[in-house]
Amino acid sequence: MSTTAAPEAVKVPAEVEKSIVKFVARHGGSGTAVLQYIGKQGVRITLVGADGILGDRVVGDMATAKAIVERVDGLAETDEWSRELGSIVTPTAKHWDKMAAWVAHQTKFPKARNWKLFVGA
Repeated sequence: MSTTAAPEAVKVPAEVEKSIVKFVARHGGSGTAVLQYIGKQGVRITLVGADGILGDRVVGDMATAKAIVERVDGLAETDEWSRELGSIVTPTAKHWDKMAAWVAHQTKFPKARNWKLFVGA
């Protein structure tokens, strides 16, 4: 008899797994997941499809993130951004707008708070 306990099964959120499966299918049938710890919020799973399109999901912990990567066919895991991975990334115009948030469509911007430092420079 063994005295070591069997590892607990990780509960994978079905909606997260389903969305990642759909992402991989839409973007070439394979992809890479970069797992990044983001503090109390958990772990960001940044997805790079075979066509270079980006996606991401957030889960509660690293064990859940790793379990999702194992369960999704065609998805490989990496711990960091390599030059090769970064070179295939192709953000869409919608992605740029999403990252810029409210600034994306502004035509007027407030004056810089430190503008007096640069007067006459």
